[in-house]
Order: sequence, then C-alpha cells, then structure tokens
Amino acid sequence: MDTYLTLLMRNFRHLTFIAVSATLLFAHQVRATEDATSLIQKGDIYYAKLQPSEALKYYLPAERLDPKNPKLLVRIARQYRHLASDATDKTEKTRLGNTAVRYAEHAVSLAPEDPDTQLAVALSYGKLMPLLTTKEQIIDSRIIKRSADKVIALDPNNDLAWHVLGRYYLNLADVSPVKRALAQVVYGKLPPATFDQAIGCFEKAIALKPDRLMHYIELGRAYSESGHPDKGRKLVEKGLSMVNTEKDDAELKMVGRELLAKMP
Repeated sequence: MDTYLTLLMRNFRHLTFIAVSATLLFAHQVRATEDATSLIQKGDIYYAKLQPSEALKYYLPAERLDPKNPKLLVRIARQYRHLASDATDKTEKTRLGNTAVRYAEHAVSLAPEDPDTQLAVALSYGKLMPLLTTKEQIIDSRIIKRSADKVIALDPNNDLAWHVLGRYYLNLADVSPVKRALAQVVYGKLPPATFDQAIGCFEKAIALKPDRLMHYIELGRAYSESGHPDKGRKLVEKGLSMVNTEKDDAELKMVGRELLAKMP
C-alpha cells in the first residue's frame, strides 16, 4: 500500500511539473508576443513622425521576438528606405537600400498574397534604381513591374502601386529608339512602353489619392516628356504648391523644380 501511494505521489508530482512547465512556456510565448506588439506600437509613433532611426530602435528588437511577422518586416524595410533617402554617400545609400530590399523580400516570402509585402518589394527596388548599372536597372525593373502588377491584382485601389507602374512605363517610354536598339544588343529586348500608359497610371493614382504631391509631379513629367509642356508645367506647379507630408516629398520637389527649369 505504501509503495502504491509513493508511486501515486511521484506520478502526481511529475504530472504537476509537466502542467506547470507547459503553463510557463505558454505564458512566456504570450509575453513575447505582448512585448513584440508593444515594441511595434512604440515604433509606430516614430514611423508616423518620419523618424526612421528612432522607429528602428523598437522595430529591430520586435523582430527578434517575432521574426516572421510580415507587417513588421514591411515597416522595417520602409525605415531603411527612409535612411537611404537621408544618406549622402552613395555607398551608404546602396547599403541601406539593399537592406530594405532584403527585408521586403523576406516579408514577401512569408506573405506573397499580401499587397503590402509586394509593394515593399517594388518600392525598395525602386529606391535602388538610380544607384545601379544599366544592366542591373533592366533586371530590377522587371521585378518592380511584376510586384506592382501583383499589388494591383490584389488591391486595385492602391495608389502607390499605380504610381510605381507609371514610373516604370515612363522610364521605358523615355528610352530613345537608338538607345533601345543598343540595349537590345547588350541586354535583350526591352519591354514596350508608352507615355500614354504612364499618364494613365499617374491619373489613376491621383484619382485614388489626390493629396499625394508625388503623383502630380510625375504626371507633369510624363506630359512634358510626351510633348505637352504647358500641361506638364501646371501639374508640376500644383505638386510644388502642396504641403510636404511624406519622407521623399522634399526630394521630389527638387526634381519638380529641375523639371520646370528645363521646360520651354
């Protein structure tokens, strides 16, 4: 009888240990999730203030706790794009841009059907474009086009995806027949693109989000380069008259002023 009771007590203690361990493990997992959520919320405060370095102080620790959170990875990619915008050294810009690309690609690998992850890929590769060789630009432009198309298929009302697609068409439409022929010899045939396609995308972006000045400046560029400088000037001037609300707005206004200076 004593042996039976002893065994019973041992089994009870063993089962109790397992139950307590499971409870502690579950509590730890919940706490980790709570901590990650809290960190993300704190980072979001600086995200909204366009302060990328401060936002990353919270986002990066949150990533260590929740490394497979695609929404968080999209946020981190955006902060590195903003840091790339602020950097003045080309090497540093490239490093930060590549970091943004890595986070965006990780996010899209976890959630390929999420329009935000696809958009992060398009925007992050787009940030790198001015820093690349011609061959790299051609290769990456195909990635940008594919991601933008995917965003629009998932969310047709995403104005930024239409804007990215507009830039894609505009940059290709602006390639002269001679340069296109030379590029074909070296890199393969470039995809067709027209100014009308670019204009249509930017007009769609404006219809969806009329308070984004970038849409007006790029639409103005498209009209100007397609042989309608008067219309282009009015659109660029409208963009320049708008209040800066996003990280790249000041840089885009510089582009807009340069465009105006070149217009007849």
